[in-house]
Amino acid sequence: MLRTKTKAPAPPPTNGISGGGGDSRPMDWEMRPGGMLVQKRTDAEKNSVSAPIVRVRVKYGSVYHEISISSQASFGELKKKLVGPTGLHHQDQKLLYKEKERDSKAFLDVCGVKDGSKILLVEDPISQEKRLLELRKNAKIQKASNSIAQISLDVDRLAGQVSALESIISKGGKVAEKTVLSLIELLMDQLIKLDGIVGDGDVKLQRKMQVRRVQKYVETLDILKIKNEKQTPVQVQPRNSDGSKPAHDQSQPSTENSSSSVHERKSTSETVVTTRWEIFDAMPPLVPTSSSTAIPAANNNNHVHPKFNWEFFD
Repeated sequence: MLRTKTKAPAPPPTNGISGGGGDSRPMDWEMRPGGMLVQKRTDAEKNSVSAPIVRVRVKYGSVYHEISISSQASFGELKKKLVGPTGLHHQDQKLLYKEKERDSKAFLDVCGVKDGSKILLVEDPISQEKRLLELRKNAKIQKASNSIAQISLDVDRLAGQVSALESIISKGGKVAEKTVLSLIELLMDQLIKLDGIVGDGDVKLQRKMQVRRVQKYVETLDILKIKNEKQTPVQVQPRNSDGSKPAHDQSQPSTENSSSSVHERKSTSETVVTTRWEIFDAMPPLVPTSSSTAIPAANNNNHVHPKFNWEFFD
């Protein structure tokens, strides 16, 4: 038996449409914003074919504004073009086409906008209020950030003074107590300013960091204040460039020694030690006694007890 040769069936085209007996050209598909599936255009076709320009009439109040725009543009792009003629912010605009509000992301050609179409523009009070609230919130955050930045600069300046005091006291020096107290008072003023700043997010975090920083410097000054009270003032004598004391300082001790020796000699020469005692008369009796019992005080050195005449009563 003779075997018959049969041709295998050709596979069906997947990405394109096969021509009858001709070459098949593959086709790619893309989804348009409106949900329509169309053939994907190549870069050459995109460059050669441009979207048509349409002129739409936009009514705002009692005035019509003619705007030239691409038919494939979105309503959001149309709102931005209307900012100049109307003076209305694009976020405060509401566009109505065929008595229906259109979203800013919707495309003109998809919604059926053609050359000469009429669109109504009205002001959106809700969007305007939201935008103003957002602007006010951002301005408040910016103001708080600027205040914290200024406080940070002031704290940096005060931190340098704290470091200088710490260096002096740690080396055994002594500073005026008023200087330490005034520096603590300035840091406390910065804390009061930080307490008046209210914010969320990054502002709250920055404020918390600055508060901890100021509190750390205040604690350091409290410790330095206690150490400074225990310090004794040290008098530093001037010295020459070679480290020796000045001439008047070297001659001063010899002068002091000579003056002290002269003073001692004068004091020893003027002092006279004697053993002569002065004798005082005895105190006379309060009540006079008889002459026979009286003894002259000049002839008797012994102590004589006075005698009193007492009167007795029954």
